[in-house]
Amino acid sequence: MFLRHVGKHGDRKVAVVFREVPGEPHMCLVTYPELLNQHIHDPLMRCIESDIGQNSKNLADALNRTHTNDGVIILQKLHAEGMLKKINTEQVVMTPAPNTQIKLNELNQILDEMEQGEAAVQKLADMDQSMGLQDPVDVAKRMRGDQPVQQAPAAPGALDDAGLAQNLLDQATKMENEAKGLLAESERLKGEAVQLNPALKPKKTAKKTAKKTSTRKKKVNVT
Repeated sequence: MFLRHVGKHGDRKVAVVFREVPGEPHMCLVTYPELLNQHIHDPLMRCIESDIGQNSKNLADALNRTHTNDGVIILQKLHAEGMLKKINTEQVVMTPAPNTQIKLNELNQILDEMEQGEAAVQKLADMDQSMGLQDPVDVAKRMRGDQPVQQAPAAPGALDDAGLAQNLLDQATKMENEAKGLLAESERLKGEAVQLNPALKPKKTAKKTAKKTSTRKKKVNVT
């Protein structure tokens, strides 16, 4: 069965407690399960195989919450008995998938790039979300460099609230004029279409016809 945090150092099985040593990313901390007493070995392996162990970035996080058979935190026990060994990550071979082997230093690089990629994806998502409708006041603040009105004058070219309001009004007026132009063009095209094919001329509705007929009758009666 494939397990995270388990690899080989030469011909010996190791449990990788820390993938990287702080300040020394080329080194890792491992322990050799076969050298452990049973009261440490068994809970250690159960921890590795558990969901907590398999979902932990570093095995140490899970071991720091798991106890030996005599009630001592496993990570503390390994440290106290000198069962943690620092070795070069290039010397440890991991099996991240069945029939797949990779050196720990290469695996660390891949995992680090994945974490950076996830951070980049989240940043893009945040940026994409900010593209939606926004509060004009917030927009104005950002355009001023997020400086309060009472502080130093805005940088040249920046807009204050009044300038921003005028800018928005100018845009609205431009859009309104463009809309009027489109409506006029629409009416012109309709006229040309009717000239080419009179059958397309809108027919009077029955309601309007009945109204006109009623009006005529009233005029006749008056006469």
